[in-house]
Amino acid sequence: MKSIVPFASLTITALTIALGCVKPPEYPIEPLIQYLSLSKDTMNRGDGSSDSIQVTLTFTDGDGDIGTADLEKNLFYTDDRDGFIQPYQIPFVPEQGASNGIKGEIRFSLLNSCCDFPDSLFSFEPCKDEFPSFRYDEINFTVYIVDRKGHKSNEVQLPPVYVKCFD
Repeated sequence: MKSIVPFASLTITALTIALGCVKPPEYPIEPLIQYLSLSKDTMNRGDGSSDSIQVTLTFTDGDGDIGTADLEKNLFYTDDRDGFIQPYQIPFVPEQGASNGIKGEIRFSLLNSCCDFPDSLFSFEPCKDEFPSFRYDEINFTVYIVDRKGHKSNEVQLPPVYVKCFD
């Protein structure tokens, strides 16, 4: 039994030394985002306050300057139907002091939207009228972020989101 204890201690010490020599990942100074999930893929139409979808992205940033403490917007998603850009604010993330950057998750809400009826239905009101053959409107969103130094991330295309236009 006495010979097992020194062997176990030697093994743990060797593992500690080996793990201590592992070099942490190096990230570029421009943020890199990736799509992770949507809470659902369909929402009711409306004026932007009655329904929403939670989006989760992952990010890395080499200089760790994500988010802002002031009211500056730094996350942007574009409704690809009409090019409308909705800005958001990512809260301030303190720099961790490591020169190799940070990684994490960002969650934000896609607010509901009105239906974008085809041109042949131009007289219909997008948030009120219903047309039985136009049950759902498909929206594609593109997302990017900007860090505190102004570095823009890559753009990520989210999976299609559907707005329920007819009950």
